Amino acid sequence: MKALIKIGGTLLDSAESRNRLAAEIAAAVRDGFEMVVVHGGGKQMTRFLAERGAATQFIDGLRVTTSEVLDAVLKVLAGSVNQELVAALVASGARAVGLTGMDALMTEARRMREDLGQVGEPVRSDACLLRTLIGGGFLPVVACVAGDSSGRFYNVNADQMAVSLAVAFAAQRLIFLTDVDGVRDAKNTICREITTTECRNLITSGVATGGMRAKLEAAAKALQSEVGEVVVAPGGVSGVIGQLLDGAHLGTRILWEVGISNHG
Repeated sequence: MKALIKIGGTLLDSAESRNRLAAEIAAAVRDGFEMVVVHGGGKQMTRFLAERGAATQFIDGLRVTTSEVLDAVLKVLAGSVNQELVAALVASGARAVGLTGMDALMTEARRMREDLGQVGEPVRSDACLLRTLIGGGFLPVVACVAGDSSGRFYNVNADQMAVSLAVAFAAQRLIFLTDVDGVRDAKNTICREITTTECRNLITSGVATGGMRAKLEAAAKALQSEVGEVVVAPGGVSGVIGQLLDGAHLGTRILWEVGISNHG
């Protein structure tokens, strides 16, 4: 089975959490799963900028990316966060390789909006490099940085990056590991299953905002593009990756239009 796992930056901020997830991913690879890992690092970015006295500005939940912020994105997301995760995976026995979307222009992006600076949205991804690495027994670990054919870097939302790569990779399962228990409805109850129509309702009603809104929009796009299954799951649960790959019900499973929502 082909699976893409997106890990939120908060889950990678402590060595304990990072090492546990790395061990679980390495175990899944040994069990024969073809894996790609995509990660964020917003928390680490904010801390890095604050330590240097640089202001962090958000518009519609997206970090305004000036040339100074872009430099930090490369140092933090493509640098320390990526390489610390790669190191943890290597220590767990995986042949992990750190990448960004700029490598072989794996993920091509374009500027999203002028007022956001160098924030990009994925235009397309090419899975050729991923397939080559996986075929050679390597584990691709991709930071949410993309590029264009002129060599410009873009800061890309990690959920959007994960979807773009999952579609190109023809992943059968896309797992968003987060620091929350799953998707909550208007009654603040975790939804075990939810359709993309219900996702839209949560967004338009203002129940799903910020990072969760981005995940739901990304999930709908993935399902529309024939990714087999999308799950938003709590990354803090020990053994979460193995359980999800075995089909356990953790977090929220998102379904394409059909199906009955099961809350609770």
